[in-house]
Amino acid sequence: MTDKCDLYLTGKCLVSMPDMADERFADTLIYICSHSREGAMGFVVNKKIKEFSFADLANQLPINTIYPVEPIDLHQGGPLEKVRGFVLHSTDYIKPDTVVIDDKIAISSSIDIITDIAFGMGPKENLIALGYASWAPMQLEKEIANNAWLVANPTPELVFRTKDEEKWQKAIESLGIDLTRLVSKAGHA
Repeated sequence: MTDKCDLYLTGKCLVSMPDMADERFADTLIYICSHSREGAMGFVVNKKIKEFSFADLANQLPINTIYPVEPIDLHQGGPLEKVRGFVLHSTDYIKPDTVVIDDKIAISSSIDIITDIAFGMGPKENLIALGYASWAPMQLEKEIANNAWLVANPTPELVFRTKDEEKWQKAIESLGIDLTRLVSKAGHA
């Protein structure tokens, strides 16, 4: 019997289909940091928070900065626990709480990484997400089978360096898909 872990999507990206029914996930790209029999967890990586800044975040935390904090985008990581912060980042920065997803991307959630980013000592590449998305056991698999999501292989270029407003389209293009020919309804023979 083969283990289903070969099908787990840790380290992959979910690309919402153009007709995503759940408007919270319309045109989203989600980096999956954990997927197992127990469910899945990930972060929307292409939706900026406009009403709250990194400087606001630093001011709410016990981070004393002498100089003004450089503008850093915050992202809507997902609809759950929107006040909880996570940092997706390059693997050049590893601390005891860091979870390494693969050889290029890791995740941390301590105040230390926020402090290090504020002082310019954090990871070379990072994406700060407030909140997260999660799925119950087999929920994500069902959503994929019902054509809610496509699965793409992320790159640091896509996750960290591509403009947020271009990430969804770039992920679709990386799959070699022409959106004008994409049909979201599955046929059954």
